[in-house]
Amino acid sequence: MALYDSIGRTYATFRRPDRRIAAAIEAALGDARSVVNVGAGSGSYEPDGRTVLAIEPSDRMIRQRPAGAAPCLQGSAEALPLAAASVDAALAVLTVHHWTDLERGLGEMARVARKRVVLLTWIPDAAPFWLTADYFPEIAAHDRTIFPDTETLVATLERRIGPVRLAPLPIPHDCADGFLCAYWRRPEFYLDADRRSVMSSFARIDAEPGLARLRADLASGRWAERNGRLLALETLDLGYRLVCCERRHLDIGGRR
Repeated sequence: MALYDSIGRTYATFRRPDRRIAAAIEAALGDARSVVNVGAGSGSYEPDGRTVLAIEPSDRMIRQRPAGAAPCLQGSAEALPLAAASVDAALAVLTVHHWTDLERGLGEMARVARKRVVLLTWIPDAAPFWLTADYFPEIAAHDRTIFPDTETLVATLERRIGPVRLAPLPIPHDCADGFLCAYWRRPEFYLDADRRSVMSSFARIDAEPGLARLRADLASGRWAERNGRLLALETLDLGYRLVCCERRHLDIGGRR
């Protein structure tokens, strides 16, 4: 994956797993004892106490996986190097928008998972977020083209895999994982080039005009006038969804 070969240099520093998000993913995995982590990156959210195999296309990301991390194969979601029905669950965390073929990738997860597929993703039909609404509308416009909306995602999963449970994943105000919306109550963090460097959304745009507006609004107090109500909140629904899809019955060949 060329994008993460270029932006993934300090990924492990700023994209550390948040314990609350990790707990939600663990719960969604349920009784799965073996898990394939698709688009695994540097290893965030790989569950303890289970047999895990990671699949990651970017060599740079694989090199950042810590000692003791699950074994990792270089490969893509669209062609998982696993046999049919070879793991209990297939997991994909904030990665489906990078796939070249969503339908094929979900089909591959369905092929290898005996019990369920678990996704953490963002939905473009979420309420507007101040960062993209006021400062970087080009990010929101692009994200609407690469993330499947709720209806499309659920319909695809139900067709390819089985029944779907989709739940909001509110983001804590002190989230340890520096994805795009993580700093919703810490706007000054978006001015930090190192933090932005591990957000794929910023790799696609000229951020300087939006950063200048944000910097000015923080200095003048205008940001606080617009968004001060957020400072009293502990968590916020920013459109992230935890999706659990139970696998329909498999025959011995791993087919529906």
